[in-house]
Amino acid sequence: MLALLHTSPVHVPVFDALRDRDHPGLELRHFVDEDLLARARDRGPDAVAAEVGAVLARAVAEGARAVLCTCSTLGAVAEAVAESAGVRVPVLRVDRPMAAAAVAAGPRVVVLAALESTLGPTAELVAEEAARAGRPVRVRTLLVDDAWDRFEAGDTEGYVRLVAATADTVTGADADAVVLAQASMAPAQHLATTPVPVLSSPAPGLAAAAEAAGRHRPRAAGTRPDAPRATTG
Repeated sequence: MLALLHTSPVHVPVFDALRDRDHPGLELRHFVDEDLLARARDRGPDAVAAEVGAVLARAVAEGARAVLCTCSTLGAVAEAVAESAGVRVPVLRVDRPMAAAAVAAGPRVVVLAALESTLGPTAELVAEEAARAGRPVRVRTLLVDDAWDRFEAGDTEGYVRLVAATADTVTGADADAVVLAQASMAPAQHLATTPVPVLSSPAPGLAAAAEAAGRHRPRAAGTRPDAPRATTG
């Protein structure tokens, strides 16, 4: 079983559909806690490290062979908590394969996000993957103005169109790859018309996590009564 940590319920059907398309038969269990992102935006991602650790512990206790964090703001925290707590299953951030692909595309990477709290962690991840690959990289960040307000209001179509329009302002003279920092941005990948490759995280992130889940078995761990709700898809 693969566990997924989300900070919005909108991701559940997205990853279920990707599972059905690319990884039939893979059991997914979704842990959704919208308050994690709100608190991380207010006080910084490290402020929710204990809560993220509780989700990881519960997921492993319930049989997860790997955990995928789909929130770009919390991805680095999930990795760090897993390492410090000695979690014995892989804990992956959904955007790492995307960042590696961006680095492979060339040294000029533009990171798009609808949340300012996501820009820094994603830019740092791209730089980390560039160092791992031994490649130079120059990262530029773009905040998609007003997009998150539309997302929170339930205007998903308007949100995606704003993201795509911002991606279309990037030209081949500016960048070798455009990174859509948040998983919720993925549909904009297919609306954008820029000739620059536009990369999103859900499909490659799920593929990496599915592979990791197939290689590992979990260690028993405790649970917390206030852990976020889980659903099976």
